[in-house]
Amino acid sequence: MKTLSFLVATAITVTPVLAEENRQLDAHEHGVGQLDMAFDGKQIAMELHAPGADIVGFEYEAESAPERAAVDAAVATLAGPLGLFVLPDAAGCSVVQATAGLESEEEHKDDDHAEAKHEDHANEAGHTEFHAEYLLTCADPTAINNINFSYFDSFPNALEVVVQVITAAGATSFEVERDAPTLDLRGMF
Repeated sequence: MKTLSFLVATAITVTPVLAEENRQLDAHEHGVGQLDMAFDGKQIAMELHAPGADIVGFEYEAESAPERAAVDAAVATLAGPLGLFVLPDAAGCSVVQATAGLESEEEHKDDDHAEAKHEDHANEAGHTEFHAEYLLTCADPTAINNINFSYFDSFPNALEVVVQVITAAGATSFEVERDAPTLDLRGMF
């Protein structure tokens, strides 16, 4: 996953506007996920962040057996990127690596926060966020003129995904909504 992390980190670091939007997601909004995509030659690196409420309907640590089963099922679904983000067959894409998991707010305390803000966080209910990283390879990435977000079919509480796409032609941000689940990428290559 070093290649994936490098591609996504480099892409976000190179574009300050995108990095700013990524920092704002830390205080996530229910219904809104974040997908970062970096196209590099025949590879696509993707990184998804989504609030626990969007994916499993709750944001606290799973306590009961049904809640743990819901988390496990969600992680398994998130580990299959081509079922969530459907690419044109003509692109000939396959998964090289895919990881998915659930992270708690406690795992991501920001070292730059003031002491008072840490105390405020301690008094709030914990939040969880699903995180997935994907590395795809495509025979013809220029054939990716759109992406169908079947993600919304898999996760009924998800309402929108903010997508940041970086290609050799530049960087662009999109909002893909449940009511219009197709991302148009014409002109991005």
